[in-house]
Amino acid sequence: MTGANQGAVHRINHGPIVPQIEQALREQLRERRWAPGQKLPNESALAAELGVGRSSVREAVRLLARDGLLEVRHGSGTFVLEQAKNEPDVGELLRKARLLEVYEVRRGIEVEAARLASARARPGELGAVRDKLAERNQAGDAARYVDSDLEFHRGIVALSGNALLLGLYDAVLPTIRAATLDRITEDADVPDTACAHADLLAAIERGDAAAAIAATLANLDSISSPLRETG
Repeated sequence: MTGANQGAVHRINHGPIVPQIEQALREQLRERRWAPGQKLPNESALAAELGVGRSSVREAVRLLARDGLLEVRHGSGTFVLEQAKNEPDVGELLRKARLLEVYEVRRGIEVEAARLASARARPGELGAVRDKLAERNQAGDAARYVDSDLEFHRGIVALSGNALLLGLYDAVLPTIRAATLDRITEDADVPDTACAHADLLAAIERGDAAAAIAATLANLDSISSPLRETG
């Protein structure tokens, strides 16, 4: 590491590792810890600083390189790229494209889960989901809000009675959590979808599949639509 600004990258907490490393490095790049054209410390040094494995650092660097923030020169190292003035922030555009992919996956799973849950859920099974919705609406910080929100949606998927659908949701849940938390903390254009969540639960309670699907789409589409705006 060189230069006067050698502030440490934040330590990694529990949860998905690669998204945390990516976000930590992204923040350091934004704060100009390394100047454009400067070479980053090697994988071993970054891994030791963060307390993670080299393979996780390598994957985070790959994602940042894909976003146009870093350039990996084989045999030479990894270098910081300069963003062209008066041009769209390529890294931000690609970040939004990746977030949009996550919402597309959620849309496919959660719409079908809402339809099935409307037909299969019993009244006595809705209490836990209702509690998670209350926790979501009362959450005082971003991480707790995201966790309770996703537990609510996972509960809906579980009510579908389809074990394979629930398995698919669990498989992508760490990615969904990381992307959702990124969206909440980085973007100012996230709409309030509390009403859509309440409508979804009410529709399932009365067995109205069409209304449950509409509420699910109202939630996900209103959140994802700003990501489609690249101008």
